[in-house]
Amino acid sequence: MNISLKGQVALVTGGTKGIGKAIADKLSNAGAQVVVTARNEPKDKASEHFFIKADLVQPESAEIIAKQILEKYNRIDIVVNNAGANLSPGGGFSTLSDENWNNDWQMNFLSVVRINKALLPSMITQKHGTIINISTGAAKRPIWEMTMSYSSAKAALNVYSKALASEVGLKGIRVNVVSPGVVKTPLMLEFIENIAKSSNTTVDEAFKAVMDKVGVPLGRMAEPEEIANLVAFLVSSEAKYITGTNYSVDGGASPIV
Repeated sequence: MNISLKGQVALVTGGTKGIGKAIADKLSNAGAQVVVTARNEPKDKASEHFFIKADLVQPESAEIIAKQILEKYNRIDIVVNNAGANLSPGGGFSTLSDENWNNDWQMNFLSVVRINKALLPSMITQKHGTIINISTGAAKRPIWEMTMSYSSAKAALNVYSKALASEVGLKGIRVNVVSPGVVKTPLMLEFIENIAKSSNTTVDEAFKAVMDKVGVPLGRMAEPEEIANLVAFLVSSEAKYITGTNYSVDGGASPIV
C-alpha cells in the first residue's frame, strides 16, 4: 500500500515521544509537513517537525496552536489528538479528589474538544480534513484500581468522536478513534515502575500483574510504530470511506466480538 500525504499539513499533539513521536515520524515519512506540540522542548533538536510549546490543559493553548499553524501553513489537513495521560492515583473512587477528576478530564477530553473546535473551521472552509482522536482500550474495559477517572474521560472522547463524525461528514471531514492497549512508551514504563514501588514488588512482577489484568493474547506490549501504522492508513486516501469508527490496537485484549 503506497500511502502519500505529500502537500498535507498535520498536527500531532504530544508528538515528541512515545506514540506521538512514532505517528509524527510516520506522517512525515509519508510526505506530510508535521507540527508537534508538547509541554517541553523535544530532546531531539534535529527533528524536522515544527514544534509548538503548549500545555493543552490551559484553555487558551488551542487557539494559540491553531493561530501559529494557520499563519505558517495557511491550512490544516490532519489533526491527531494524541496528547493524554492517566494523571490520577490508583485505588478507586475513595482516593480520587475533585482535582484528580478535573485534571484527567481537562487533559484527556476537553483539550481535544478545544483543539478540534479551533481547527475545524479551516477544514470546513477547504472541504477536506481528517481527525484522529487517540483513546484507549481502558475506555471500554476500565480498571477501577488504576484508571477510573482516565477511562471515564476517554469514554467521553469516544462518544464525542462519533457525534462529531456524524456532524462534519457532509463537510468533507472524517473523524476516527484509535484505541491502543498496552504500548511500550516512556509513560507506560513509568506507570509500571510506580505500581512496583507502591506495591513493593519488582518491575517485572508489576509488569506481569498489568498484563495479567489486561489479558493480552499476543503476550507483549505494542510498539509505538504499530499504532502509527494504523493512524497513517486512516488519514490517507486509502481510508476515504472510513469515519465514525473506533479501532482497537490491543493485541487481542478486547473480549468484544
